[in-house]
Amino acid sequence: MIEEEPTHRARAGGLWDEIGRLQFEFLIGQGLKPHHQFLDVGCGPLRGGVHFVRFLDVGNYCGVDANQEMLAAGRAELALASVDDRSPDLRCDATFELGSFERLFDFGLAQSVFTHLPLNSIMRCLVAVSRVLVPGGRFYATFFENPYGRLHLAPVLQPRTDGQPQQTYPDRDPYHYDARVFAWACEGTDLEVTVLGDWAHPRNQKMLLFTKEDA
Repeated sequence: MIEEEPTHRARAGGLWDEIGRLQFEFLIGQGLKPHHQFLDVGCGPLRGGVHFVRFLDVGNYCGVDANQEMLAAGRAELALASVDDRSPDLRCDATFELGSFERLFDFGLAQSVFTHLPLNSIMRCLVAVSRVLVPGGRFYATFFENPYGRLHLAPVLQPRTDGQPQQTYPDRDPYHYDARVFAWACEGTDLEVTVLGDWAHPRNQKMLLFTKEDA
């Protein structure tokens, strides 16, 4: 008998083990160390969070998500992985009140968050992130790219490794963006964006790096 994947894992997009491990290994490759303070924006049921909590020093993982039910599922995942005693700080918040953690972060990640947000919400997120990063801190975020430029208003087919392309849209979920819009979104903040592009995501999400200017 084939055991069905828990509902929260499917709601988080499936590919639980693959994408959870992918984001963790990517951040390790980018220099994440156990002593770093880490912020997981849109952490959901902790598909990647379980790996980060296990790796980081006790108390160094902070996760925020708009869905209390998914956070509850994340706490269950931590218990299942026997890492719920490592003092992760999980909070339900839909407006990016990141100062509530009362700490500054060395690294942050928003995995498959900007893919579901309109631009004004992304800007709110970036302003909030800029206020809680240490100088030189790094915030990574994935997005669906519109390679045809911002004036292209038709859906874009995003290739996937399962051979079933996904449509993304300029004005509804799942959203795509001309990568150049993120430089504009950073204007007036102390963030600088670099488009890292491909990082082996099975659904063709690209990676952005936002770096806070050194003091």
